[in-house]
Amino acid sequence: MTRPVQPSATIRQWWQAARPHTWPNAFSPVIAGTGAAAFAGQAHLGRALIALVVSWALIVGVNYANDYSDGVRGTDDDRTGPTRLTASGLASPAQVKRAAFASFAVAAVAGVALSLLSAWWLIPIGAACIAAAWFYTGGENPYGYRGFGELAVFVFFGLVAVLGTEFTQSGVVSWVGLASAVGVGGISAAVNLANNIRDIPTDAVAGKHTLAVRLGDRVSRYLFVALTLTPFAVSFVLAVACLPALAALLALPLAVAAVLRVVRGAHGKQLIPVLGLNGTAMLAWAIITALALAWSGQAFS
Repeated sequence: MTRPVQPSATIRQWWQAARPHTWPNAFSPVIAGTGAAAFAGQAHLGRALIALVVSWALIVGVNYANDYSDGVRGTDDDRTGPTRLTASGLASPAQVKRAAFASFAVAAVAGVALSLLSAWWLIPIGAACIAAAWFYTGGENPYGYRGFGELAVFVFFGLVAVLGTEFTQSGVVSWVGLASAVGVGGISAAVNLANNIRDIPTDAVAGKHTLAVRLGDRVSRYLFVALTLTPFAVSFVLAVACLPALAALLALPLAVAAVLRVVRGAHGKQLIPVLGLNGTAMLAWAIITALALAWSGQAFS
């Protein structure tokens, strides 16, 4: 009697399943929030690094959680994008689920540490972030299957991440931080929307009613354009207080390249480069904006 072959994903496959191309969604809000704190003369590099660990661990956790939940539901059986560990059988559902919860544990430990350094009431907000990461595709009624994925990305990887980063360093939330949060949240949501536009045909069949499925292909592409260009509109708002913030328009060509692909009707695998273009544009915008704000504020502690 032969023993069943055990799943044995390689380190490279685990790395790919963590979806590094989505990590700018985690890094950008922390960078932008630190820039807002620096503008007020209150940036703290140590707390910024802890916030970076929290955000990074959360996005790795949500990627593994999506791999697990979509895999066990069969949503990923006919998928255009990157290989998923669960659906492909490269790893068992239990292994992928453990990887997700291990990532969430890292985020929780770092989040508690950051909260104790700033404000204890941030702990329940952090718990809400972890719950949102799991229930995006997990649980009996995942909100990602009901069209709320982009809203959640805007809230948690935009508003909460940027303003939370700013608050843990400066002790306040400013309009500069809020504007930065809207910019990062908008383009971050656009990355998620591009992913869902790509998967409209398979998601519709699988009963996954994402925002892209609900709005339809054409309207979703218009919304993608608006969300992608949001941070560059924000640059003009920030210029009222910090003229060098306009330097972030240097990242606009990357965003325009993504927009052109989408409006010209790219579909399926043709949309995969859009995720990278938007992610790079978002990260570049956040870095340049943060540097401009820090230079104007001229203060790190």
